[in-house]
Amino acid sequence: MAGMQWMPNFLAWSSVVSPFDRSPRAGQELSATRLRGDCMALDRIWYPIDKCFIDGAWLEAEGGGRLPLEDPSHGEIVGAIARGSAGDVDAAVASARAALQGPWGRLSAAERGRILMRIGEIVASRIDDLAAIEAMDVGKPLKQARADAIALARYMEFYAGACDKIMGETIPYLDGYTVYTLRQPHGVTGHIVPWNYPMQIVGRSVGAALAMGNACVLKPAEEACLTALAFAAIAAEAGLPAGALNVVPGLGEEAGEALAGHPDIDHISFTGSNPVGTLVQMAAARHTVPVTLELGGKS
Repeated sequence: MAGMQWMPNFLAWSSVVSPFDRSPRAGQELSATRLRGDCMALDRIWYPIDKCFIDGAWLEAEGGGRLPLEDPSHGEIVGAIARGSAGDVDAAVASARAALQGPWGRLSAAERGRILMRIGEIVASRIDDLAAIEAMDVGKPLKQARADAIALARYMEFYAGACDKIMGETIPYLDGYTVYTLRQPHGVTGHIVPWNYPMQIVGRSVGAALAMGNACVLKPAEEACLTALAFAAIAAEAGLPAGALNVVPGLGEEAGEALAGHPDIDHISFTGSNPVGTLVQMAAARHTVPVTLELGGKS
């Protein structure tokens, strides 16, 4: 949208080499150790990291755009991710809409729950892989990344059990009237998540939306999107129908802006800074799209 200026949602990471140690030998040894750690994490990746996941397939970003993948613990480039565009978001939203009208939309709540439970089981079986990938991608301690992976598995277990437990009410009223409420999915939901806790936020945002029968378009942070892509691969392995989950990596001012202001989404969820949250609300308001915001964290 013209005039929208997206603010960066990241920290400037500095080198962990001590400024008091000017020895080239010490720096070289540390760099070699870092790169060995990167290789160990990259070796655990079993899915394409330089593609978008749209309609159940791994696709090049429109125009073949790429963004450098940087390990924030030392600032070295270790790969590349897709630079999703407005065109990729259009394709992802169209895929989600079709999924609602196809196999995903026809599943019962119990059937959705079984798929989410399988997702949780696969996540649990890949705890070590996901932890290593998250630690490298985010720059957090391996212990914390492992806790995040365990939390993702637990979120999926929780929402799997909730799928067929959410129901409406019959409300007492005047004689001759029947008054009741129905719980229905929003439809196509957009999710923009930050770099600091990708697995946890995907679990509680996308997991909850899938549990209720929505079809999702996820835009992970460009600084840390690898476990969001892993989640898409795991969901497909678990049998999630094509289009129920789409992942479009890219810049906030490109893919993020296109998703927040898309005319064919029915709800947008955003976690990040206050200024960008305001922009998301403004973009969604153009199409009267409801938003859920988690803003101004201090971690």
